[in-house]
Amino acid sequence: MTAPSAVLSVSPTAADRVADVQRNTAETQISVRINLDGSGASKLSTGIGFFDHMLDQIARHGLIDLDIQAKGDLHIDGHHTVEDVGITLGQAFVKAVGDKKGIRRYGHAYVPLDEALSRVVVDFSGRPGLHMRVPFKSGMVGGFDTQLAFEFFQGFVNHAGVTLHIDNLHGENAHHQAETVFKAFARALRMALERDARLGDVIPSTKGSL
Repeated sequence: MTAPSAVLSVSPTAADRVADVQRNTAETQISVRINLDGSGASKLSTGIGFFDHMLDQIARHGLIDLDIQAKGDLHIDGHHTVEDVGITLGQAFVKAVGDKKGIRRYGHAYVPLDEALSRVVVDFSGRPGLHMRVPFKSGMVGGFDTQLAFEFFQGFVNHAGVTLHIDNLHGENAHHQAETVFKAFARALRMALERDARLGDVIPSTKGSL
């Protein structure tokens, strides 16, 4: 019996920036629903508690309604689940953002948590690129392998078509390091995706497209 290939299905989006995306492979089954103009509500189930906690930061601090249901081969490890959630979330962002008319495009944030401080800068450029410098002080936080933070953001970047810079400037506690990264990511997204009244119905690029 051959393994099923990845399948992507997307529901039609409305004027509100919403998307519904599924990704099914032999390793994971992922469902993502987002509303970029939400209130920060979330419904999350990935089988990895700390990862759910980090995804909740994206929803809460980005004011993005986020429903992520994931079943993966956690009997192996969390790699496929975390990476594929990043991929599917990136695909959902592409659908929800649409033609990018009127958005600010760029966003940045610094977020502290006790001794930890992280900076995230994002550009909805249409060009995927990730720079991430986070020297985690522990390999695991709960059941979450901290190496997988990179895999999540790489999957997101590749499929959302954004340029993303993530730097943990200070931090001694890996939980704090991760939380400041995800919170700063959320705040940067919120800024970049805001509609700019001065810009109107214009794509924020001299090229005329993104």
